[in-house]
Amino acid sequence: MKILVTGTDGYLGSLLVPMLLEEGHGVTGVDVGFYRSGWLYEAGSDQVQTITRDIRSIEARDVAGYDAMVHMAELSNDPAGELAPGITREINHRGSVRLAELAKKAGVKRFIYMSSCSVYGAADGDEPVDEATAPNPQTAYALCKTLCERDILAMAGTHFSPVCFRNSTAFGASPRQRFDLVVNNLCGLAWTTGCIKMSSDGSPWRPLVHASDIGRAIICALEAPVEAIHGEVINIGSNELNHRVSEIADAVANCFEGCEVEYGQGSDDRRSYRVMFDKLAKHLPAFRCRWDLQSGINQFHELFRKLDLSRDDFENRAFTRLKQLSFLIKTGQIDGSFYWTGTSSAAN
Repeated sequence: MKILVTGTDGYLGSLLVPMLLEEGHGVTGVDVGFYRSGWLYEAGSDQVQTITRDIRSIEARDVAGYDAMVHMAELSNDPAGELAPGITREINHRGSVRLAELAKKAGVKRFIYMSSCSVYGAADGDEPVDEATAPNPQTAYALCKTLCERDILAMAGTHFSPVCFRNSTAFGASPRQRFDLVVNNLCGLAWTTGCIKMSSDGSPWRPLVHASDIGRAIICALEAPVEAIHGEVINIGSNELNHRVSEIADAVANCFEGCEVEYGQGSDDRRSYRVMFDKLAKHLPAFRCRWDLQSGINQFHELFRKLDLSRDDFENRAFTRLKQLSFLIKTGQIDGSFYWTGTSSAAN
């Protein structure tokens, strides 16, 4: 297929592109470029043509001629979304819906939208949730995901087949690393400080999925019969990858020799969701998660050893979405609406 991928310079995009190329697909990227300075290591993979463009500025001609679109380019995670809730909605909701509208008009047949299990928000205790459970978003980021699902799926038609992937919390190594995701962050703390200090008691549930497995799920959806994914919302992950945050912390500490875990008290953060993935197995039967929590932690331990990762490396703003966006605003490189100001990008 000829595929347009938004967010190619991001954490997931830098893993997905080589996977698509290996499958023989033609790929063009779109990325605004906020996180291009965040190289943790060189992957040695082929680069693709990338349009440097805010998704709000994409035009009809930019999406014409593609068989499929994978849309990942939004303001990522809850803290970054809370930095400017109004702009988050402008980009993540209105920008994404406009992009889907352009894709449909241009004749793009498949549209894969990266949603999130964060839409479940504060679930009822330990009871598992699935796609039939009413969303309960707790943040601007999660609310935008629910609105996008509603509006993009409403566009489904004979010649336009959207699917919304509710991804679990991603983990794992990537050339464009993120250390603001729970497993990644705890592994970085364990390696660089030898201590994981929890702000809560660690009781909330989080579903996990390795970033590479998200890429594999995307490929399965691109290759699946249209009727398998048409107009669907599908949780991406594995029933076996639901963990309490305390379980994640303990598993990390056990892998990183000498690391200690200190637990706090209860937190005002009500987000907790234990997610089921039976629908994924039904609609994309070729997909299975290849990575579990332990193998992902081992991957980080080996990577940090090879890189001799320092605390300065770990705390570099480029690897944390909120830090990088705050820096770009503070230095005047992006304005209050998150558009580039034209200031030299040398400081990125």
